Amino acid sequence: MNLVDDLGEPVPLTGPASRVVSLVPSLTEAVEVSAPGRLAGATDYCTHPADLDVPRVGGSKYPKIDAVLDLAPDLVLANSEENRPEDVERLRANGIPVWVMTASATVPAALGSLRRILTQAYDLAEPEWLVAAEEVWREVRPVRFHAVVPVWRKPWIVLGRDTFGGDVLRRVGVANVYAGSAERYPRPDVDELRAHFTADADLLVLPDEPYVFTEDDGPDHFLDARYVLVSGRHLTWYGPSLVEAHAALTETLASL
Repeated sequence: MNLVDDLGEPVPLTGPASRVVSLVPSLTEAVEVSAPGRLAGATDYCTHPADLDVPRVGGSKYPKIDAVLDLAPDLVLANSEENRPEDVERLRANGIPVWVMTASATVPAALGSLRRILTQAYDLAEPEWLVAAEEVWREVRPVRFHAVVPVWRKPWIVLGRDTFGGDVLRRVGVANVYAGSAERYPRPDVDELRAHFTADADLLVLPDEPYVFTEDDGPDHFLDARYVLVSGRHLTWYGPSLVEAHAALTETLASL
């Protein structure tokens, strides 16, 4: 099998992947839903499917590589944004094939990457959820809101240019005011963020991951701003959750 990952690196599988360690929560859900029983391990942050019962190998950013090697996987799944190159290289140096998915900037690009993993590395037919997700996310709705989208506090970090979450919001009618930033994840101070609500923003979007924004932690820093709390999984995960995410985000915005 002459496979290459999203970064053009060879993935020397000798047959369909059957014993896989996933270092990316959204990939964990995608592969377990599509090919149940083939996961040999996952990170501590792989929370879906909720009943997933496999050995854990630490976090995405700092996985326990020795624990991964002990599981003797025939494939490890990683992401160019979530996982460190040095960990990927160590796994490859130990003879483990690694498929690195790129940090997709759009929903169609992410679904295309998932299709390649599932149909090539797993030798599956296209999953029904993937086809459904492509259908519901094909449309780009007219802009209704212009939003500031923090993903972290202490320090404040927001979605900037070319992010998957930014494209998710744009497709349901929310333009990101930092979409033209030079950085993918700018770190403006809170005064700059507040200034947008007297200039070009009319909505504050607060997800519950990676930082857990709540009614009591987040909106209190922007007292005059209209805001919505959304599922971080719906905003930033690529996989089966995209099908429900479209309906959930649409319903949330319709209530404004």
